[in-house]
Amino acid sequence: MAAETALTRTPPVQAGEAGAGGRVRRTGPLTPYLFLLPYFVVFATFVLVPAVYGLWISLHDWDYLLPGKPFVGLDNYQALFDSSSAVYSFFWESMSATGIFTLLSVPLLLVVPLLLALLLNRSFKGRTIFRAIYFAPYVLGVAVIGVLWRFLLDPNLGVVNAILGAIGLPGDTPWTTALPWAWVTLVGVTVWWTLGFNAVIYLAGLQDIPRELYEAARIDGGGKWAEFRHVTLPGLRPVLLFVTVNTILVSANMFGQSYLITQGAPGTETRTAIMYIAQVGLSDYKMGSAAAMSYLLTACLLLISLVVFRLFREKDS
Repeated sequence: MAAETALTRTPPVQAGEAGAGGRVRRTGPLTPYLFLLPYFVVFATFVLVPAVYGLWISLHDWDYLLPGKPFVGLDNYQALFDSSSAVYSFFWESMSATGIFTLLSVPLLLVVPLLLALLLNRSFKGRTIFRAIYFAPYVLGVAVIGVLWRFLLDPNLGVVNAILGAIGLPGDTPWTTALPWAWVTLVGVTVWWTLGFNAVIYLAGLQDIPRELYEAARIDGGGKWAEFRHVTLPGLRPVLLFVTVNTILVSANMFGQSYLITQGAPGTETRTAIMYIAQVGLSDYKMGSAAAMSYLLTACLLLISLVVFRLFREKDS
């Protein structure tokens, strides 16, 4: 009887063998890579191949209107550090403008959305409506934002100056044509436009912090500042890392606001690096030089990102 049971017992189905209903389980060492293949194809097509191709262009005197594109090696990169080259002063002026905008906008885009998220994380009537109101500007495109504020802040016909003059304040402020007002305009518009995104990220992080930690802090006699310092900030550290790096990258790649609102004015003081790269590559047809500028800007952003990651890692240790 025992022998008959052993002979009639069904062996376990192995990978690649027929199972119930004649179905075959097709699993193997390549299965994970097959699932990754669609993403890799998209990544390679739209990120990896263009990046390698752009690096190749940066090593040539690349004018896409001319048939000849001679290889020049690192000459395009060397010209960016040669004070006698035609692009040296303009490129580093644009990099300076990018740095000024980043230094002015990033702290505001880290602090203001955090304060807003702390307020919206409380329970009060109409909280959902306020969340939607603060996030609403972010869904608008940069073209809409740029054209809207270009007209509102026009020094001669703008609504803002008209309102200021009507209430007895100076109504001739050159919001888009003089410094420092042009930077006030660009930073202010950017903060108003994008703070909703960072606030939503912060809000999601705040809701993931266990309530028990706040209760324990209150039992220990800690006030609001102690709760914020010892509970909220440590709980938001991964979110803060993401928001900080993302905000720095987005601010350093600012293009639309300056292009549409100030048009680089006064002179070229607010012409950012991306604006100048676009001008060199698309208007002057010097794609090799523009590609070299792009990779130098990328290298700077990678270095800054590594520093930010290092700072957050030291806090964790």
